[in-house]
Amino acid sequence: MQCEGFKESSVAELLSAMAAGWNAKLIVESWSKAGPIATSIGLAVAAKHTCGRHVCVVPDEGSRSEYVKAMHGAGMRETEVLVGEAEEVMAGLVGVDFLVADCRRRDFVRVLRFAKLSHKGAVLACKNAFQQSVSGFKWHGVLERGTRVVKTAYLPVGQGLDMAHIGSNGGNERSKGGPSRWIKHIDRKSGEEHVFRE
Repeated sequence: MQCEGFKESSVAELLSAMAAGWNAKLIVESWSKAGPIATSIGLAVAAKHTCGRHVCVVPDEGSRSEYVKAMHGAGMRETEVLVGEAEEVMAGLVGVDFLVADCRRRDFVRVLRFAKLSHKGAVLACKNAFQQSVSGFKWHGVLERGTRVVKTAYLPVGQGLDMAHIGSNGGNERSKGGPSRWIKHIDRKSGEEHVFRE
């Protein structure tokens, strides 16, 4: 794979394989300035395999310039790069089915919250999530109310990978008074199981 030899290549390879396996058509990632480029390369490769679109969201022109230079240096030229605030940029990306947010970005929660997810479901991943898991990051506290989180998992890969599978008809569609459901959550620190009704 083209991301071999890069820092954090295990995360890049895992995310690339997942995006390709999910057959993602709109792959979106947020990137931090001076961050490793391996994940971007992996996601770009996945987009080629699925005949999909790979979009990278960056906060400013300096980040865009650095990102494009690094991607071109790795022989990758197909990735779209969007610059701006999370709310504005994510509003124009409808039908996201695979999203990777970098927890080192101050606005990573807003990137997740304002994502317009595919009605068929989506996979969301937070890389560099170790600090967030320590601080009590919760998917239900980040995503819009009514989003159907099917399963979450924290993987000790790289600096931590926190993932969520969003069910079909989830995304940004609000629940329309349907039946409530029971949700099970296992606390990572204590191992306690919590069950609550949504």
